[in-house]
Amino acid sequence: MLVGYSSSSEDDGEGAAASPNKKRCSPECQGEGEGYDGCPARKKARAEEQVTKTRLPIPGCLLAMFPDDVDTHTEDSSLHSGRIRSFKHERGNWATYVYLPYNPDEEFRELLEELLAAAGACDVVLTPQEEFHLSLSQTVVLRHHWIQPFTQSLRAGLAHCRRFVCSAGKLKVYCNTERTRTFLSMEVSTGHAQLLDLVRVVDRTMSEFRLDTFYKDPSFHVSLAWCVGDLTAQMTECIEELQRLVDDHEDGPFLLRLDCVELRCRTGNKTFRFPLEP
Repeated sequence: MLVGYSSSSEDDGEGAAASPNKKRCSPECQGEGEGYDGCPARKKARAEEQVTKTRLPIPGCLLAMFPDDVDTHTEDSSLHSGRIRSFKHERGNWATYVYLPYNPDEEFRELLEELLAAAGACDVVLTPQEEFHLSLSQTVVLRHHWIQPFTQSLRAGLAHCRRFVCSAGKLKVYCNTERTRTFLSMEVSTGHAQLLDLVRVVDRTMSEFRLDTFYKDPSFHVSLAWCVGDLTAQMTECIEELQRLVDDHEDGPFLLRLDCVELRCRTGNKTFRFPLEP
């Protein structure tokens, strides 16, 4: 995708014959002296100097169109609730993942507050997720110029995928690969086959761009809350007590229902939507 350029024989220097009608520069003209405006080399130097002096600054509105190229990013984990990046940020690299969104209702939020309080009583301080979703890919890195063909490939693959419903009601503890964060989640109990079909579509696009595909035997889940570090053992000790809160919630066991009507792809600060067929 890179474009090259070619130079004419006159720029090669050695081996190029001088045109009989072309005026030669004197040795003085090629030096530091002034007053040789007829010399091509002198004209070129003065032209470049004039362009440098008169070049205008780039308007701020244009810079704002490309935030990934001009934004400064910090690696200070204290500014991100203690979270640590899985990979170092580089300009032009966009963290990307594909998921199904979950829109919580009031009953879910009430249950989540109860779970956080019960975990705190077990000395496990959890932070609720800012948004809730079911992942269908790993987090990968896209170059900025890949975004359009990547999302086009996803849209084409998902064109004939149909909507469905999946549910989750069993709590499970997960820890990320780097062991930097532990999650309290709900594991999917119905809709597993349809989710696998979607993953196969997403994996084909990932393979096109030589990116990591999803896990071989995925455990689909919706993360509810998290904490920094590997606290798998501590959270597992109190998981039965937390599960009782789910099973005894109000009129009966709470069941998280996820209406799978739209896939989304988050890449950097952009979100792309892919509606599924009715």
